[in-house]
Amino acid sequence: MQGASRDSLAGIRSQLAEITRAGAAPAAETAPGGAYPAGSRPAGAAGASAPAGVDRVALAADLRSAAALLGREPGLRRALADNTKPEEARTGLLEALVGQRVGAGALTVLRAAVAARWSRAHDLVDAVELLAVDAELTEAEATDSLADVEDQLFRFARIVDGTPRLGQLLADATAPVEQRTELATGLLEGQANPVTVRLAAVAVHGLGGRGFDASLQRLVELTAARRDREIAYVTAAAPLTPAQEERLVARLAAIYGRSVSLKVEVDPSLLGGVTVRVGDDLYDGSVARRLEQARGALAN
Repeated sequence: MQGASRDSLAGIRSQLAEITRAGAAPAAETAPGGAYPAGSRPAGAAGASAPAGVDRVALAADLRSAAALLGREPGLRRALADNTKPEEARTGLLEALVGQRVGAGALTVLRAAVAARWSRAHDLVDAVELLAVDAELTEAEATDSLADVEDQLFRFARIVDGTPRLGQLLADATAPVEQRTELATGLLEGQANPVTVRLAAVAVHGLGGRGFDASLQRLVELTAARRDREIAYVTAAAPLTPAQEERLVARLAAIYGRSVSLKVEVDPSLLGGVTVRVGDDLYDGSVARRLEQARGALAN
C-alpha cells in the first residue's frame, strides 16, 4: 500500500483511535473468525453512538466482517473505492448494505474508509482488515496485555513452524477456512489472551493477501509497533543468557533509535554466534557463515 492509500489509512487510523479511546462496553460473543453468524449481531453489540462506551471487540468483528464482504465481492469494492463517483453515492451504498448489520462505531469507520481515496480498490479491503487489527490491539492495550499478545503470537508461530503437519493444515487454502480457524483457535483458547486467539484466526483467513505464516509474522510486527518497538528475530546456536540478551537489545536500540523486542530461536546448525534480522536488515555473525566465507576465499 502506498501513495494516496497510505495517507488515507493513516487518517482513518487516527479517527479509529478517537473512537476506541472511549471506555469499552462489555464484550459481546462472536464467532472465532470475528463474524456474526447469519449476518446478525448479538444483543448489545451496537452502541447508540460511535464514541461512547464502544465495544472494541464487537467493533473489530464488524470490521473483519466488512473486509470479508469486500474481499468476496470485487464489484462492490470497486464501486465503493471509485473516486469518480460522488462520496454521497458511495457512502449511501455502504449504509444500504451494512448499516443495520454493524455497530455505530464500525459504521463511522467504514464511512470514512469509503469516503477516502485509494490507489486501487483492493487497498480498501486491506485497510479495513488493518483497522480491525488496530481495534483488537487497542483492546489489548486497554487491558495492559500487548506484550503478552506479542509473545503469544510469536510462540504460536514457532510451534507451528516446528510442527510441519500442523503448519500444512493451517496453511492449506484448499481446506475450508472454518475448519482451519477452529483448529488454530482450539489450540489457543484457554491458553492465550482472547486477543491472541482472535488474531490467530485473522492469520488463518490471511492478512492483506498473505499466507498463514506471513500473516502471523505481520501480526507480531504490528503488535510490536503498537508498543513502539522494533522486532529483532534472533537465531542463536545456543540459548542466550539474560546478560547477552540485554547487551544485544541495547546495541540494536542504539542502531534503530527505538526499543527492541527480541524473538529468539535456537538453531545448533549455526555452530556458534547469532544471526539477527530487523525488517530487511540481516546481520549474520554465525560461525557457519564465517566458515562459508572462509571456504569461498580458499576456493578463489
